[in-house]
Amino acid sequence: MKTSNEQRADTVHDERRSQIKKAALKVFALRGLANTKMSMIAEEAGVSQGLSYRYFESKEELFTLLVQEALEEAQAAIQNIRSLSVSPTEQIKGLTLRMLDDSHKHFFMLLQHAQSTDDIPLKAKQMLERYSPNETIEYLVPIFRKGQENGEFCEGDPFRMLFLYFSVVTGLMLQDFQTPPGYWLQDVDRLMKIIVK
Repeated sequence: MKTSNEQRADTVHDERRSQIKKAALKVFALRGLANTKMSMIAEEAGVSQGLSYRYFESKEELFTLLVQEALEEAQAAIQNIRSLSVSPTEQIKGLTLRMLDDSHKHFFMLLQHAQSTDDIPLKAKQMLERYSPNETIEYLVPIFRKGQENGEFCEGDPFRMLFLYFSVVTGLMLQDFQTPPGYWLQDVDRLMKIIVK
């Protein structure tokens, strides 16, 4: 059994590790892997660069860990949307709000960076190969079809409509660093007009 000092040390260790991961997620989401240095992550986390290396051997290790967490977050978001007992419009709107929310958008942006470059660690690349953005859209197609059958969504190929819609959402996420936090959340209803009748 651990002493109270050992438990306190474990708590501090976990909090510091989480602090560095959160900072790294933000920096990687903004800059990508190639344009990020451990010193930038340490500065964002408010710790010394040396301390950051006590928790993570390299930025590549940190990036790979965050890609794994981002994939888990994206999959959880998609599965959560399908389990909601609301209209298809509300399901897609819920996913959009989650993607644009400050506490989730960095995960989605990290995946965007990771998928758009070949210069990432092999382990991260292998994880991404098992996760396709097209699969995400395919997973949402039944929701969209149901919305079309209910007269909620515009006519057209569901895959293409969803691809167009989420391309716009992704574009807004990338612009969000130049706007106040949560800026695009107020325009989700207007954004939904791309697919809603």
